[in-house]
Amino acid sequence: MTAFGSMFAGCVEDKAPQFAELPKGDNPFFNEYKTPFNVPPFEAIKTEHYVPAFEAGMANQIANIDIIINQKAKPTFINTIEALENSRELLTKVQTVFSNLTSANTNKELEEINKQISPVLSKHSDDIYMNKCLFTRVKAVYDNQSSFKLNEEQAKLLEKTYKAFIRNGINLDGDKQARLRKINEQLSVLTVKFGQNLLAENNKFELIVSDTADLSGLPESSVSAARNSAISKGMEGKWRFTLHNPSAIPFMQYADNRQLRKTVYLAYINKCDNGDELDNNAIAAEIALLRTERANLLGYKNHAAYILEETMAKNPNEVTGFLQKLWTPAIEVAKNEAAQMRELMSSITKGETFEAWDWRYYAEKVRKEKYSLDTEDLRPYFRLENVRDGIFTLCNKLYGLKFEEIKNIPLYHPEAVAFEVKDSDGSHLGVLYMDFHPRESKRSGAWMTSYRKTSKKDGKRIAPVISIVCNFTRPSGDVPALLTDDEVETFFHEFGHALHGLLGNTQYYSLSGTSVPRDFVELPSQIMENWAFEKEMLSLYAKHYKTGEIIPDELVDKMKNASKFNQGFATVEYLAASILDMDYHTLTDENQTDTHEFEKNRMEAIGLIPQIAPRYRTTYFQHIFSGGYSSGYYSYIWAEVLDSDAFAKFKESGDIFNREIAASFRKNILENGGTKDAMEMYKKFRGAEPEVKHLLSKRGLD
Repeated sequence: MTAFGSMFAGCVEDKAPQFAELPKGDNPFFNEYKTPFNVPPFEAIKTEHYVPAFEAGMANQIANIDIIINQKAKPTFINTIEALENSRELLTKVQTVFSNLTSANTNKELEEINKQISPVLSKHSDDIYMNKCLFTRVKAVYDNQSSFKLNEEQAKLLEKTYKAFIRNGINLDGDKQARLRKINEQLSVLTVKFGQNLLAENNKFELIVSDTADLSGLPESSVSAARNSAISKGMEGKWRFTLHNPSAIPFMQYADNRQLRKTVYLAYINKCDNGDELDNNAIAAEIALLRTERANLLGYKNHAAYILEETMAKNPNEVTGFLQKLWTPAIEVAKNEAAQMRELMSSITKGETFEAWDWRYYAEKVRKEKYSLDTEDLRPYFRLENVRDGIFTLCNKLYGLKFEEIKNIPLYHPEAVAFEVKDSDGSHLGVLYMDFHPRESKRSGAWMTSYRKTSKKDGKRIAPVISIVCNFTRPSGDVPALLTDDEVETFFHEFGHALHGLLGNTQYYSLSGTSVPRDFVELPSQIMENWAFEKEMLSLYAKHYKTGEIIPDELVDKMKNASKFNQGFATVEYLAASILDMDYHTLTDENQTDTHEFEKNRMEAIGLIPQIAPRYRTTYFQHIFSGGYSSGYYSYIWAEVLDSDAFAKFKESGDIFNREIAASFRKNILENGGTKDAMEMYKKFRGAEPEVKHLLSKRGLD
């Protein structure tokens, strides 16, 4: 190792360098936000503002990095690592708004900008992480960190910064770096295209029903929503069904017309797999190929090995072993469920084979017959606003939080709502946006995101701006939005992510909130799901939208008795997708993959029964081909081991609202972001490593 003193001859001046001035002008991104709580001024931001702001943000960061490199002072944590952390203020400002809107409220112009700017941003990132002069300073701090008396968070930021250079190719020779740059550029374009194709496909399909006989079996909520959807498209007297979950899932669950169920089901599982301009097969194959090549360039056996190095699991063998342990009991439970439904079907319909498009339909019939539960009976008790207020009450009971709606605040879409979140002492914690219903400008699914993450500047906490985006059932006529039990669970889930962002108490932006290993990030979200259907919790929010009557104990008991029904299906479809993700990303062959054959062969190899498809097939597996979950879709069930074990601590105390345990969860997990080792944070909260028995019991797999 070259001595610290001899490598850098300058003075040891431990202060941040003076950065380049930010640009001025009419562009809203160039000015301080003069809005309530400094949220983005959405109404003032026009399409033409994005590209100049991106260009200025990148130029400003490069200028700042030049200042870091050329300063005379010897490298220190403050003048190099912390300075690099703070070098992209403007770029972060524009990038957070743009990326969020391209997911939640996009249009053709934004999609074109996204295609244009993605490879430019990829090059910008490579220019930084392949800058040898910058890395020389970073490495000098890393190699001599013992001399800087760093606290735990500073040490974590230093480690993360140093590893980012290594994992982005700083040690590769010139030819390999050039190839890595090209791969990154191609991936940036392909992943955007994959997501845009899927959004277009979701918006493209429609099933138009003209005959009321074809509505047989459908609940009034589904019929009414389809009628309103048709009217919105100028089709009076018809019913329009789409691939958005609030439309497609109830249709597959309740429609008596088997042929139409098949039509919707096949459209759903063949999204972007129709050999047309929206087909994602070649894109997915090329993404997998390029990721394999990139991993090999960086010295890893495969992409999964590269990704998992920075997670709790650490390596692919750990993940595949974990998934296989769950697969064996899950597939047996699923086969038993299929047998029950096959038997019921044969007693109703003679001579028909039980198929995939029959599963949800007969699952509802078995649920009703065996447990006397029709999930539609639950909806009247799950009015959206009541569920929201119930979650607010839960957060108050656990953490003392208060939520106050803000009316005079910019919104990125008229359907979004905003709340100020206050701590138990009345101090401002952050702003929370919520956006609940499907539309053509929004991608499918549900997610939590941020417009500003928590950090600290000059010792003062910068409050976060967090957003929850969902695709829940809309209100219909004079009937408010009544959620399914799945939608209720999703609401609790995303709110857990929001708390992770809102309660962050870290110094550095890149370690804040959800900036944790992928297989740990789902713990704060999934633990919230555990409260959703507890009797004590239901009594706080599950009130009939017409009468105000609290959900009766009889119905709660039915829910509890049926809670493990169909868990074989739910677990198997999820595990199949997780295994498919790992299969794509443990490829070592850099040749093009035929995705149809690959998926078919892999699902046959694990014994997936034909009546169940992976929750996400290759062509619409957005999590791994267009999101941030490549080699990480297993994280949800990995974290379920953690969340079921963590919630058991509340149950064991005899009080699911135990304030002392909640305070420990907040202090040891929610506030820390990515500043500490994930398992160490968990053990500090729980007192031991998690036990899998709570997960197996919860899913009825024990």
